[in-house]
Amino acid sequence: MPDILISDPTLRDGNHAVRHSLTLEHIAAYAQAADKAGVPIVEVGHGNGLGASSLQVGEAAVGDIPMLETVRGCLKTSRLGIHCMPGFATIKRDLKPALDIGVDVVRVASHCTEADITQRHIAFVREYGRTAYGTLMMTHMAPKETLLTEARKMQDYGASAVIFMDSAGAYLPSDVRERMTFLVENLDIAVGFHAHNNLGMAIANSLVAAESGVAILDATARGFGAGAGNTQLEVLIPVLEKSGFHTGIDVYKMLDVADLADRELLTVRPEISSLSVVSGIHGVFSGFIKHVERIASQYSLDPRRILAELGRRKAVGGQEDLIVDVATNMKKKGES
Repeated sequence: MPDILISDPTLRDGNHAVRHSLTLEHIAAYAQAADKAGVPIVEVGHGNGLGASSLQVGEAAVGDIPMLETVRGCLKTSRLGIHCMPGFATIKRDLKPALDIGVDVVRVASHCTEADITQRHIAFVREYGRTAYGTLMMTHMAPKETLLTEARKMQDYGASAVIFMDSAGAYLPSDVRERMTFLVENLDIAVGFHAHNNLGMAIANSLVAAESGVAILDATARGFGAGAGNTQLEVLIPVLEKSGFHTGIDVYKMLDVADLADRELLTVRPEISSLSVVSGIHGVFSGFIKHVERIASQYSLDPRRILAELGRRKAVGGQEDLIVDVATNMKKKGES
């Protein structure tokens, strides 16, 4: 069995779970521990990535620059990664300073049918001599043939891998096997997979992805991430090792890292709540759940009905303002 490269977005996706409130002390403690455990890539940032801190999607307690500088100083062997969505992150204001700080891996992300917007950012990262991954989000919303077309664009732009995100935790293992096998067979670069646990499938889906030829897997300590959380890293590692894959991460040290995360980071614990399940059923971005809960309470509405309508409208990350529109329309119609 081939090696699996683990990318750990605990300090990025986990920020969703705590409304982007991680402090520099939290970030430094986790980064140092993950580095000692041998985690290959430590991804850090606002939940929505570089340049995303705003009233619309949530303001971060710590800005991008101090966050990146702090983690850069903590990592001795692990590479520093970021998530970068054109539209939030500009090249001059956000990406260039991040690269100057010493970011090693930039994941340039778009909705699963909009890879065109990543071309300039991927090219800029490559010109800097750093690793650029393409990332397609909400991939359950497009057939595998469309995903291949979009991923090939990122491949042509210079990405050395494409990461496919199950942003809503909507996949079943059969979906993962069909799609990842097809994509691995038809792309000339590495394929990665990022799972969410809305339907309780994150570990199973990640294992199936590895068995289907995926070379990169995302996972977080204690599953710390948006909605029901991500694939639980300290569980995934031994599962992969028992299945014949090699990650290079020290299992016991990673268990210590997870315990540290449990003590220091997880003021909110990922769980498969009723809303997480509804989010997975209707294919709604996991990061919407906290916003939906808050707005449903303000409007005295059933949050499950809001999630169902967002799914019907095919809402995607960055459209958080649509939640208010849905709630307002439901209230006008006398729904509850």
